[in-house]
Amino acid sequence: MIAHLKGRLDSTGIDHAVIDVGGVGYLVGASARTLSSIGPVGEAAMLHTEMLVSEDSIRLVGFASADERDWFRLLTGVQGVGSRVALAILSALEPANLMRAIASGDKAMVARANGVGPKLAQRIVMELKDKVGGIVLAPGSGGVATPVGAGADAVSALLNLGFRPAEASSAVAAAEEELGAAASLDALVRLALRKAAK
Repeated sequence: MIAHLKGRLDSTGIDHAVIDVGGVGYLVGASARTLSSIGPVGEAAMLHTEMLVSEDSIRLVGFASADERDWFRLLTGVQGVGSRVALAILSALEPANLMRAIASGDKAMVARANGVGPKLAQRIVMELKDKVGGIVLAPGSGGVATPVGAGADAVSALLNLGFRPAEASSAVAAAEEELGAAASLDALVRLALRKAAK
C-alpha cells in the first residue's frame, strides 16, 4: 500500500497529476481542489494517496491533506459512490463544508457536485450522518471547527485507529483545549485517546 508520494510535480491534467519520485512518474488522480493546491510544475510536491485495486487496473488517487483522503474513503463506502463521484464531491466541497452539509442533512449542498443527483445526495447524507454526527461546532462560528497542524494530524491518527470522524474531532478538540495550541502531536494523540475512551 502506498500511503503518500513525495517528489517533484512533473505535470498536471484536468483530473490528475504526475509526481516524479526518484525518476519514476506516478500518475495520480486528484480533485480540482488538490490540483490547485499542490504547487507549480517543477517544484516539490507531497500527496497523501489511496490505492484503488480492481480486476483490470491499479490506480492511485492523491489528496492535498489526510482529511480529504479520509473523506474520500468515507464517500466511496457509500453504495453508488465510485472514485470519480467522490472526487467530484471533494472538488465542489472542502472537507469542513462537506462535514457541515452532512451533519445538517443539507443534501442540496452535496448535490452541487457533478454527477450527484438528488437521490444519491440523499443516500450520502443518510449513510454518513451517523459517522459524522455529534460534531463540535466552534463557538459563534456556525460552522465546524476544523483542526489544523498537529490537531489535524491527531484527528487523522484517531481515524486510522478506527474512531469515527465526530469522535476523533471531539476528542482532539478537548485535548487541544486542555493542552493549549503549542501541544505536540504525541501529547495530543495520547490525551485524545484517553478522552475518547471515557
